[in-house]
Amino acid sequence: MTDLKILVVEDDPVTLLLIKKKIISTDYEVETATNGEEAVNLISGNYYDVVLTDLMMPGDIDGIGVLEATKKLCSQTEVILITAYASVDNAVEAMQKGASDYIQKPINFDELLLRLDKIRGLKALIKDAVDLREAMDVTEKNAGHTIQDLELEISHLQKRISEIKKVLSMEDRDHPKRINIALAMLSAIENNLS
Repeated sequence: MTDLKILVVEDDPVTLLLIKKKIISTDYEVETATNGEEAVNLISGNYYDVVLTDLMMPGDIDGIGVLEATKKLCSQTEVILITAYASVDNAVEAMQKGASDYIQKPINFDELLLRLDKIRGLKALIKDAVDLREAMDVTEKNAGHTIQDLELEISHLQKRISEIKKVLSMEDRDHPKRINIALAMLSAIENNLS
């Protein structure tokens, strides 16, 4: 199954370390940022499957800013917001701006890992669907060429059969000569098919 590359954005060093240790224990690849500006710089130059960001951070870029920048730079990246102040308004705003989920502090790590596994499963399904579509496109293209080739061959054979019929119906040649010419033409067709 596909592993995830995750960026964790958290200004509290203890929380950041706890999240990083817990996620690394599941064999996901983890990078960290301690503020929104650092996160946006990392997102600008790297691909992440998931950005896990604190909602409230000091500086010019908070969690919503990280969410907006992430979605602008790579719409396929899933963003999960971490908040100590969960409210319906925060959740609605985050979802409207493209967040896939949000979790409350203190973080329930079983819940977080379950959500990451769900994202991993979804990304694996999307990849499988893309691979299947590509395989179907190649098969369809090959089938189209094969059908076109067969149609040309059938047209050629129909033309040859018409020519053989003409030879067999020629009355200015004797019967054995017509048959010999027709057999020679059939032999030529057979050699072309081999």
